[in-house]
This record gives sequence, structure tokens and C-alpha cells, in this order.
Amino acid sequence: MDLQNDDVRADLSARGYSRRAIGRVFSLLAAGAAVGPLVAPAAYAQTSAAGAGPRPQPKALIGANECWEGPLEPGARAAAAAISGGNRYTGSERADFVNALASIENVPPAYVMAWPGSSDPLSRIIVTYCSPTRGLVTADPTFELAESVAKYIGAPVKRVPLTADHAHDVKAMLAADPNAGIYYVCTPNNPSATLTGLKDVEWLLANKPAGSIVLLDEAYIHFSDAPAGAYLAAQDKEIIVLRTFSKLFGMAGMRLGATIAKPALMMKTMRYDGGMVSYALPTPSVVCGTASLLAGDLIRQRRAEMLKVRADTLAFLDKRGLAYVPPQANFFMVDWKKPAAEVRKAMAAEGVDIGRSWPIWPTRSRITIGSAAEMDAFKRAVVTLNL
Repeated sequence: MDLQNDDVRADLSARGYSRRAIGRVFSLLAAGAAVGPLVAPAAYAQTSAAGAGPRPQPKALIGANECWEGPLEPGARAAAAAISGGNRYTGSERADFVNALASIENVPPAYVMAWPGSSDPLSRIIVTYCSPTRGLVTADPTFELAESVAKYIGAPVKRVPLTADHAHDVKAMLAADPNAGIYYVCTPNNPSATLTGLKDVEWLLANKPAGSIVLLDEAYIHFSDAPAGAYLAAQDKEIIVLRTFSKLFGMAGMRLGATIAKPALMMKTMRYDGGMVSYALPTPSVVCGTASLLAGDLIRQRRAEMLKVRADTLAFLDKRGLAYVPPQANFFMVDWKKPAAEVRKAMAAEGVDIGRSWPIWPTRSRITIGSAAEMDAFKRAVVTLNL
């Protein structure tokens, strides 16, 4: 579609965009909802504790919520086999992936769209459903990309603190902006690693304003035993579910994700490129994702391995009297009772790359559950630094 299309410009103008803001939206979507100018993707944002330069290779890389190992073995084999055919465009591989995910989630295949990760669809969803007159409501703290994109296009943003048990306060979110375009719910939440019950999501769907959507980010759902929200999309609710293969499936560098929603919701996000980004995917990544989805025993085995290492790490923190938010994912927030930025720098000097803090929690660091060896290095650093 021509990016200069007058109908598209008229639509944006009717939604409250200034001429300058319309130009920013076009520049954003012309690059396929590029995230670069807004907030760096997680993999690229990891720098040394000094704040500049490429990420070093320390004893423990436990700062980016990556999996401690690569793709599940069937997925790795499928990806390797696909490389020899890399001179050809994708054939049925994308459809195979879509059908596999749709079957597992019990939704029609038309409700599944494939993406290079989940940042691109998240960005274009914000651009589509938010505007200067219809804002974004998000939790505080949570993953910041939605807020970054909303601010970039001039949409108002309301942050709502988590509840006492660190869930999204959906009633307070609705009260914060009763006419928002998007209510963003991340569960398990990044960075708190806590759950928001689907009953709360159902309440939000039942009470939100007409024309808005609930954006349900389930990047870490496979690390939890909580039920997933795809059934709400299958009921044709005004919800878009985000999934990524960057976490449990160990594919952060391979870039594969998906959205689950009734087709009309996602079609609105494709006015600028006809959905090209959803189809122009690397074949090795797509076949890796399909094979991984079907490896149920290995998924459960990997999750069990994470749970074992996580329990050992949390027991260590308990013995040292370090407080943390009880996690339901492959990371946790620990409270050092001192500036987290200082701790991160000191940890880096010990060869342990931990995660960042959030403005609302300046003394807490996000720690990814790595391999047993990486978490042993983390524990040694805590003892050495007398934290």
C-alpha cells in the first residue's frame, strides 16, 4: 500500500494526529514498525555495567531473560536442515507453523499470525489502536516497549501500580483512563515475574470502552503453570495475545513470535504493508518453531530444569535474608536494599551480568534464571560482595 495514501492520512487526522505526528507514524511503519528509534530490543540493550560498548562474555549471562541454552533439539535439527534451502522463499513452512500453534491453542488457524519476534506486532498494535485521543494504560513496573511506542506517536500514557501481590490492578487501570485505546497486560509480568489471573482479564474485556482492545503479552507463559489466554481470542473478544519463541524455546537470536486474535483486529495493523512482515520470515526459524511446539515432553523437561535451579537460587537468597518477589517465570526481582545500579556494576566486575532495575524499584535487580553453573557463579558473587 502506498504510504502517501490520502485515505490513511485522513484516518490518522480524524484520530487526532497532528501533521507532524502523522509523519512520525509513517516513518515508523514504513520500516515495518521498527523499534530502533523507540527502545532497543532486549538482546541489543544488554551492555556492560559501565553503560557502553558490546556486552562482554562473563561467567554468567543472566540479565536479558534469555534461555540458558539454545533451541530444543528437534527444532535445532529442523533449522539446520532448512539452511540448505535458504536460496528459496518460504513455501508451506509458515502455514505448518500457524497450523501447529492453532491446534495447540485450540483456535482457528486464521486467528494466528507469525512474526519476527513479538516486538514488531506489539509496536504496530500500539500505533493502530492508540492515538493522541485514545491512550495506553499500562502497569508500573512492566515491559516498557508499549509505553515507548505510545509516547513516540503522541498518545497519552497512564501507569498504574501493581497490586499488593504484584498483579495488574485491572479496575484501577480502567479508572485511570476509561477511554483508552489499549489496556496492556503482561502475564507473567516483566519484571515482577508475577501472574494476573484471566478472570481479571475477562473483567477488563467486559468493562472496557467500545473500540479499545486488551493486549495480553504472554512472553513467559510457558515457564508458568497458569492457563493461557488464547481461548479469549477464540471467543472473538477484543483481545490480542502476544507470544514469543525467545524465552523457553531458546530462540532469542532467531526472531520468531506470533499473535493470536480474531482476524479483523490484526488486519487493521496491516494497512501499511499488506502483512508482508508476517510472511517474510526466515525459514530456519519457522521450521524450528514448528518442531519445538510439537516437542511437548522436552518443553516440560526444560521448564522442570528451570524450576529446579530457580528453587535452589531462591533458597540461597532466603538463607542470606535477601527479599525477592516470588516468581512465576524464569526470572525474579531481588531487593538489595541499596542502589541496584551499583550492585549491577559490582556484579559485572565479578563476571556476572545481571539485569537492570526499574525507576519505581531502584533498589531491585531483575535476575534471569540461567544454567546451574551460571546461578552458582551468581551465588558466589553475592557472597564475595557480601550482599
